[in-house]
Amino acid sequence: MKNDETLFTAYQKNLKRERKIILSWQLLILISFISLWEVSSKMYWIDPLLFSSPTRITLSLFERFINGSMFTHLSVTLFETILGFIIGTIGGVIIASSLWSSNRFSRIMDPYLVVLNAMPKVALGPIIIVALGPGYLSIITMGFLVSVIITTLTVYSAFNEVDPNYEKVLKSFGATKWQCFKEAVFPATLPTIISMLKVNVGLSWVGVIVGEYLVSKQGLGYLIIYGFQVFDFTLVMSSLVIIAILAAMMYKIVERIERWLIKNTK
Repeated sequence: MKNDETLFTAYQKNLKRERKIILSWQLLILISFISLWEVSSKMYWIDPLLFSSPTRITLSLFERFINGSMFTHLSVTLFETILGFIIGTIGGVIIASSLWSSNRFSRIMDPYLVVLNAMPKVALGPIIIVALGPGYLSIITMGFLVSVIITTLTVYSAFNEVDPNYEKVLKSFGATKWQCFKEAVFPATLPTIISMLKVNVGLSWVGVIVGEYLVSKQGLGYLIIYGFQVFDFTLVMSSLVIIAILAAMMYKIVERIERWLIKNTK
């Protein structure tokens, strides 16, 4: 018994040590990148007008957060991204569930899903803006469209890969198709659905930023376009840094949700 406890303690220590090593390397790479960027800009190894520098970006962000202008743009983009992310993920799972529930429906929709997946969603942007108007709805729709198709195809494929023997056993006890889905298929594909959450974080940001490029007068995508128009590349880089930080935070939140779901479904 004591040997088992000793082994478990040693295992826990090794895990903590491994986490510290990984975190240390991550911080080292980040600090090295920022330092090299700063030095390269100061020494004119790169064009400071185009690529700015960490110092200029920090000062620009500080000024904009102090006067409150950045909070407005940040909150708009974050709201649109989170809403597009949630609607796209839930919509994709619902559509995939509908396809799984009916073989006829899935065969009917198959060529359309293939075409929609192959079609560049950005090309639909102008049509969406004309149809829905230049507002939040069109931008959120862009975020939704970018993620919903890939979610549908991935989750539907995962549904079909579940061992059919599970369904046969449940049906032998008189289970309906919905009960088979609820008790066997959906729980078996939960890891895939959770993985899609991580993918959809990036896809939602892409869709929303592209939508803001095209139509918005607020948001981080608007700031990027405005920065290019007035040749303020520090503003462009500042917006990109904020997007990277927010996307990383969303990804970490999804990771925590993943751990919680896995822990509570065991």
